[in-house]
Amino acid sequence: MAEYIQVDILLVEDTPTDAEMAIRALRTRGLANNLIWVKDGREALDFLFYEGSFSTREKSMPRLILLDLKMPKVDGIEVLRRIKQDPELSLVPVVMLTSSAEERDIVDTYRLGANSYIVKPVDFEQFDQVVSDAGLYWMLVNKLSH
Repeated sequence: MAEYIQVDILLVEDTPTDAEMAIRALRTRGLANNLIWVKDGREALDFLFYEGSFSTREKSMPRLILLDLKMPKVDGIEVLRRIKQDPELSLVPVVMLTSSAEERDIVDTYRLGANSYIVKPVDFEQFDQVVSDAGLYWMLVNKLSH
């Protein structure tokens, strides 16, 4: 029997501190109730494509994917590529949430179909504000097609 998990936000982040800060920021806006955190690109692909430990989960798409760029196993570029190549997943907004401010990374992710690119602020309060504002916009203000 498939396990039903309603996921609004899929957070793909390999750094526990950054993940905890993002979850806390989203929780302050009431956006973390249906959030799943996966710790690398391989786990993200398993979740999105019903493989590995997620092979029995019920079919459902997240409403938003917050995706780190530099991760072990499978990097954010490859995860983004796979998402945007899939006819159903390609409709899900993907916000790159990364410490990289390199122009090449920004250009590459937009070319692959990223919906937004946010460089993680180093300052905790700024990080909190940026993540909560992004979550608020993509989950409540922006109109999604599903």
